[in-house]
Amino acid sequence: MGGADKGLLTYQGLPLIEHVIKRLAPQVETLLISANRNHERYARYGYPVLADEIQGFAGPLAGIATGLAACQTEWLAIVPCDVPDLAPDLVARLYEAASLAQGTLAVAVTEAGIQPTFSLCHRCELPALRDYFAHGERRLSRWCEMRQAVRVYFPDALAFANLNTPADLAR
Repeated sequence: MGGADKGLLTYQGLPLIEHVIKRLAPQVETLLISANRNHERYARYGYPVLADEIQGFAGPLAGIATGLAACQTEWLAIVPCDVPDLAPDLVARLYEAASLAQGTLAVAVTEAGIQPTFSLCHRCELPALRDYFAHGERRLSRWCEMRQAVRVYFPDALAFANLNTPADLAR
């Protein structure tokens, strides 16, 4: 996106973050926004804005670690900011599957494969995640595999479609 802050890009008349908030807020007790820039703009939405604790661009896992550290509930739902059609039952289905499997991490799966940026993680995973970082690891999909994430199938792949390019936004 040419270095633009994707969460603030306009899609169908609203910033992408507003689409995600509209879809996610009814599914969770509270929201946390992970952002490493434009904190004041994100703060206008009325939710805590967290910057990565890990310096440098360490990818999505850095935001997840920060979210787990700040989370006031047992579970943290994780979604990216560039998916405006987020599944309305995402959190409930991930929680149900994790509970049934007595797991501490659940991830969405579509026909395209694992969607690790759509997950539900128990706070107890924070030490393991910090250890993963301490060993120089950064790959979210690898961490999910190592932690034996419960996989939850979602048939609607469009609910997980990221808007990654200007052409995606225009469609």
